[in-house]
Amino acid sequence: MKRWLVVFLVLLLSSCSDKPNMERQAKTLNVLATTSIVGDLVKSVGGEAVNVTVLMGAGVDPHLYKASAGDINRMYEASLIFYSGLHLEGKMADVLEKLSSRVKTYAVTDGIDKKVLLRPAEFEGNYDPHVWFDVKLWAGTVEYVSNVLCEIDPVNATLYKKNATLYVERLNTLDEYVKTKTKELPTERRVLITAHDAFNYFGKAYGYEVKGLQGISTVAEAGTADVQGLADFITERKIPAIFVETSVPTRFVEALQEAVKARGFGVKIGGSLYSDALGTPGSTADTYETMIRHNIDTIVKALSHGN
Repeated sequence: MKRWLVVFLVLLLSSCSDKPNMERQAKTLNVLATTSIVGDLVKSVGGEAVNVTVLMGAGVDPHLYKASAGDINRMYEASLIFYSGLHLEGKMADVLEKLSSRVKTYAVTDGIDKKVLLRPAEFEGNYDPHVWFDVKLWAGTVEYVSNVLCEIDPVNATLYKKNATLYVERLNTLDEYVKTKTKELPTERRVLITAHDAFNYFGKAYGYEVKGLQGISTVAEAGTADVQGLADFITERKIPAIFVETSVPTRFVEALQEAVKARGFGVKIGGSLYSDALGTPGSTADTYETMIRHNIDTIVKALSHGN
């Protein structure tokens, strides 16, 4: 009788100890991403093993974003936080720093070699944070995110590594698509003028001359001199189209268009480009891949038609 009692207790204790372990393995990671672009990256690598909450939705400018009390609560409740880094989330830097003692935080751009980053003088010695516009460069963040997830959740390491490999392959295809579309434009037409200076990595990677009305950060608004100078450039070069951005007010580009018109030249607004945020769910730019395709299709179509 005693022997059977001992066996029963052992089995009972064994089943109890296994239950938390099974729950731990089945549990998805609660991940918070600051921007929609970072959120899409984490979803692509994490798959069904992660539950991703994005702090800044479609059309939100991360340069100007201020975290609310509710945002901070969501950040405290997360298993870990991924953010873009390189001062993109300018006003949230202090919040992220304070949170790092309570919640593990990771800048995805830490996966990119700093030697290949742009460091324009007008950005006060800081790096240009808009690295995702060079698809090959952005692909460097994939392994970094995968390594972080594997370290925190080794049970699903195989899944993360597989997803990362497949995603990099898709990004290589996307990079080739941008290059192929660009070849449709004569070299002299590869001039991209946008609301703010977010496309320098795009220009360097794919051979475009890039000018933004505002600086790299949207914190400082464009002045009259900026508008007039760029209007002169457009008129002299006979640039057929300029572009608004979904996360920047259209009034800046519209003012530029009027300044060009006053010089006797007509420049059209070639469409909306997605710069610092993805589109709304169900739109033509609700993932990183569709955003990049939307942008290059819009750019090439608008610049192909001269005045």
